[in-house]
Amino acid sequence: MDIKEKISLFPDSAGVYLMKDSSGKIIYIGKAKSLRKRLNSYLGRELSAKTVSLMSSVSDIEFRTCPSESMALILEAGLIHKHQPKYNTVRRDDKSFPWIRITAEKFPLICITRKKDIPGHYLGPYTNAGLLKEALSIIRRNFPYRSCSSLPGTPCVYYRIKLCPAPCIENISKNKYAGTIKQISLILEGKEELLLKGLKLRMHREAQERNFEQAAVLRDKIIALSSLRPESHRQEDALLQLKSILKLKNLPLRIEAFDVSHILGRQATASMVSFYDGLADKDDYRRFKIKTIHEADDCAMLAEAVARRYRRLKEENSPLPDLILVDGGRGQWTSANKELRLLGLDIPLISLAKKEEEVYDRFSLKPLRLNRNSSALRLIQCIRDEAHRFALKYHHILRKRRAFGENKNKDQNYPDQAGIPTFRREKI
Repeated sequence: MDIKEKISLFPDSAGVYLMKDSSGKIIYIGKAKSLRKRLNSYLGRELSAKTVSLMSSVSDIEFRTCPSESMALILEAGLIHKHQPKYNTVRRDDKSFPWIRITAEKFPLICITRKKDIPGHYLGPYTNAGLLKEALSIIRRNFPYRSCSSLPGTPCVYYRIKLCPAPCIENISKNKYAGTIKQISLILEGKEELLLKGLKLRMHREAQERNFEQAAVLRDKIIALSSLRPESHRQEDALLQLKSILKLKNLPLRIEAFDVSHILGRQATASMVSFYDGLADKDDYRRFKIKTIHEADDCAMLAEAVARRYRRLKEENSPLPDLILVDGGRGQWTSANKELRLLGLDIPLISLAKKEEEVYDRFSLKPLRLNRNSSALRLIQCIRDEAHRFALKYHHILRKRRAFGENKNKDQNYPDQAGIPTFRREKI
């Protein structure tokens, strides 16, 4: 798919776009009120010399949707800070743009400034002061912070409308306030997924300890933060569609997907990727070196990986996914389903065949064909493709290790394998 065709499929919604060169390196990051309209403007004829130079280097474009343009502004700045793209250099160095200042005080002040003239932590720069104020007001409703230049002796109006925790009257401890500032920093740095994971762990811990009031506070923060997260609305729609189409009892928040890779049965590997709430959860990815199958049998290899994964979860009494996805057709679905039945597990299972993108499940004699433009299909395609990428990458690593070992046996002066990484694998 060329760039023009890819842009035509972009949504007419707010978000951030990331332009990449032929090596996959991010060279420019921008935000837009409408991703499709903004990216189409790069295809026009009357372009500046800088834009022509940029587009001549672009080989791929990715995007992340946001609930509003103001939140796209926040994500854009966080991603620029992280990736330092070549074509964003001028804006990063321009001192005329607004920054967010978090002062170095016992109870830090958060404010917008155009000068980095006092000690503190600075985030930005941002391109639009108006959108920045709007984004901060959204964040502040859920994560109250101090905005007064000096601490007064009595609480101000912001305390009464629950936008400030009133550190001026020691209504909040230093450590608790520092925790709030850390959470805000993670949002502004584009690391809201890390924050969400931490909040969810704390919520479950509070609930287990029967601190239900505190657990409810954390739950409300999680809900509010999820609404600010990139692609949250599209992902929620995709999950709801999947639940309806597949007749699931529960929303498929945790989806695990499998794929296999081999060359005529040799160096056979399988991968399992995990997505939570529509986003990749790479801490839960797993790799399997196939041990019992020595011929080119994708179904049998897939069955081995599925059996190993869920036998282990069952033995450890660990949480099970809401949905399992395997790459392939009816044969792959049948092989995986057989292993789940042998383990006595009733986990919803589907397979996705590549050519016609047909979905197989336990309810339909004929495969399901989802609307090509549906967010549900795009989500499971994304998950399937990620599983394929992950399996192929591990397969290449094993081939390289084998070739490395053979060469080392031929030449004793060959350097050692210290530079080759190791990876987590499931054990039987």
